[in-house]
Amino acid sequence: MKKDVENMMQPDRVAEAVTYLAEKKKQGEYTISDYYAIPEDVRAELIDGVIYDMAPPLSVHQLLSAKIHGYLARYIEKKGGSCIPFFAPIGVQLDKDDKTIVEPDILIVCDRNQITRRGIYGAPDFVIEILSESTKKKDSYLKLMKYQNAGVREYWLVDPEKKKVIVYDFEQEEIPKIYGFDTQVPVGIFGGECKVDFAEIYEEIRFIYEKEEK
Repeated sequence: MKKDVENMMQPDRVAEAVTYLAEKKKQGEYTISDYYAIPEDVRAELIDGVIYDMAPPLSVHQLLSAKIHGYLARYIEKKGGSCIPFFAPIGVQLDKDDKTIVEPDILIVCDRNQITRRGIYGAPDFVIEILSESTKKKDSYLKLMKYQNAGVREYWLVDPEKKKVIVYDFEQEEIPKIYGFDTQVPVGIFGGECKVDFAEIYEEIRFIYEKEEK
């Protein structure tokens, strides 16, 4: 399975970010020190020693991210407790090693000991990635595998193009649940008490889709 995923990711392995590094290595050999040597204005991720470029997000991506984060933040603020929501860019040292740092679009961390000055050390409880053409394969295959193996409890893939939300509740279901942008999606780590209303979000950002259709 891992080999198949690596083969699928092969076209994305050429990263412009590596041109900023003084020492050039083979993809698969880069470390966290290399990652932090990339200029701050150049977004990239390090996964198993491979550096991947991150293209600037589209406006619909940013709007979805802000709206979804708002639902989560309001719920967490109301309920209290130790959980804290974050949004990109923030580095997550997912495997607690020197070969992987990812930047999820949205994440929730409930163990505050994982929060360091530089970012997050270890697997978040909850992660959302908003798909784009440049990240779809990486988010749907490689990062899905990485998040599950690292101990992320719940993973959402939000697809703006297909207007779908794919939910992997790793604590409950191996088969993902799929929702449309016409419903509320329950957050499993909060027992479904927190819901993100994608129908409401879509109405608020519909104007972007209408512009694209013209």
